[in-house]
Amino acid sequence: MLEIGTKAPEFTLADQNGELHSLSGYRGQKVILYFYPKDSTAGCTKEACGFRDRYPDIREKGAVVLGVSKDSVKSHKNFAEKQELPFTLLSDPDKEVIQLYDVWQEKTMYGKKVFGVERSTYLIDEDGVIIKTYRKVKAASHPDEIAGDL
Repeated sequence: MLEIGTKAPEFTLADQNGELHSLSGYRGQKVILYFYPKDSTAGCTKEACGFRDRYPDIREKGAVVLGVSKDSVKSHKNFAEKQELPFTLLSDPDKEVIQLYDVWQEKTMYGKKVFGVERSTYLIDEDGVIIKTYRKVKAASHPDEIAGDL
């Protein structure tokens, strides 16, 4: 994980509509930058829907939610539409941002070692500085935890 108190690395990625988003475009707002393994899987759906349900409160507290996975723009669009997600999903198929934020990790799946996205979140302040990190989060309860920390 990147260190608390450091400047969050800049990036530009396409969202579920193919529009480009840069982290610097969110200066002046807190950013919940969450990384998740895969669209439309059980845990990722629980986490996304948790952020969806808490989104009005999150926005009221001056924050935005940006979800990042290596899924395609099309996959993100389908996931966002099916789950009625009001926030931005960013596509990182080359894993550039995923690796930049140190969430591409070795995991154990069914007894085998594999690499994948470790469910992690960075809370970034209005000036682009990392103010809190969350690693190996629980999908169902994580959105509540973040909303409470805002």
